[in-house]
This record gives sequence, structure tokens and C-alpha cells, in this order.
Amino acid sequence: MKRVERNGRTGPYGASACAGRPVPQRLLAAATRLFADQGYDRTSVQEIVEAAGVTKGALYHYFGSKDDLLHEIYARVLRQQQERLDAVAGRDAPVEQRLRDAAADVAVTTIENLDDTKIFFRSMHQLGPEQYRRVRAERRRYHERFRALIEEGQRTGVFSRATPADLVVDYHFGSLHHLGSWYRPDGPMTPREVGDHLADLLLRALRP
Repeated sequence: MKRVERNGRTGPYGASACAGRPVPQRLLAAATRLFADQGYDRTSVQEIVEAAGVTKGALYHYFGSKDDLLHEIYARVLRQQQERLDAVAGRDAPVEQRLRDAAADVAVTTIENLDDTKIFFRSMHQLGPEQYRRVRAERRRYHERFRALIEEGQRTGVFSRATPADLVVDYHFGSLHHLGSWYRPDGPMTPREVGDHLADLLLRALRP
């Protein structure tokens, strides 16, 4: 694969591909493409800034380090999912419907951002200790909100108590983490169909 030249205008990651976007978005777009094609550890800061058409000073102003870029690639997906989960969980609707909608939605948003999530889970072990702790805390907050819906249904008798809520959460999110190994955009199912199937499996496992 041809590398970006120092003017940032040649090769598959030329700065022209990022032109017109705000600098943080240009950096994230360039880093995402490079991490996907070359791997996180084989991508240098210099390659990222050349592909984005910015200086190293701009990168360090917005992100501080390559670790911060990797973290943000995943964090922006997780923020979207957290906002959507909070909205669904807070609705005035039966808990079974809220859980089903939440379970389907997180599958859909995972598929819609599959490149970002694959890059992150493939490379998260390379994060520094502080960034790794931040990611774990952010994911834990999401899982706790999701688990609270299951526990609400178990307390009110809508869902079975036979399986601990923590294990149910692990079951659902384990399925999501494997999406990158088999889902294809040109395959037989749309993101919504996959989400509906996984949500139905979850609810069947919880029925009394």
C-alpha cells in the first residue's frame, strides 16, 4: 500500500479526503482508516497528521496522544449508545418493551459503527493504564444501565429470576462483540433485522 507523501496529498490517505471537516474530525477519520488498514501499533503519529493535512501540534492540541485518538474512536460510539439507552430506559413504557428496544438498538448502532468497534477491541490492550481505566468505566456505566432494566423486570415478575442479571448482560454483549467476525453489509440481514433477532433471543431467555 502506498504511503502518504509529506505533502499529505498522495496515496490512499491524502489530506484531500479529509478537507473541509473540522480538525478533530479530520484526525479521527485519518486515524480510523490507518488503524484499520495498518494496525494501531504500525501507524505513526506522523502518518496520521499527514493523512489529515494538519500538524503534530494540532493533534496534540486536540487529543494529546495516539492513545487518545484510539480511545475517542470508541468513545464517540459509546456516547451515542449511552444517550440512546438513557432515552429508551427513561420512557414511560413497559419494561419488556424498553429492554427489547434497548437490546435491538445497541446491536444496530454497533453494526453501523462496526469498523470503529473492531479497531478498538483489536487494539484496546495497547492503551495506556489511564485510558484503559477510562474505557472500562465508560463501558461499565452503560452495562449497569442496561442491567438495571433487567433487574427492574425481575423485581416486578415480568422476567425470570432464574439467571442472574449480570450473566444475561454478558450473554447479550458477548453476541455483539462477535458481530465483527461474521456480519457483512452485503449479507442476508439488515442491521435492524440482526438487532431484532438478538433482542428476541434475549427476551426469550428472560421469560418466566
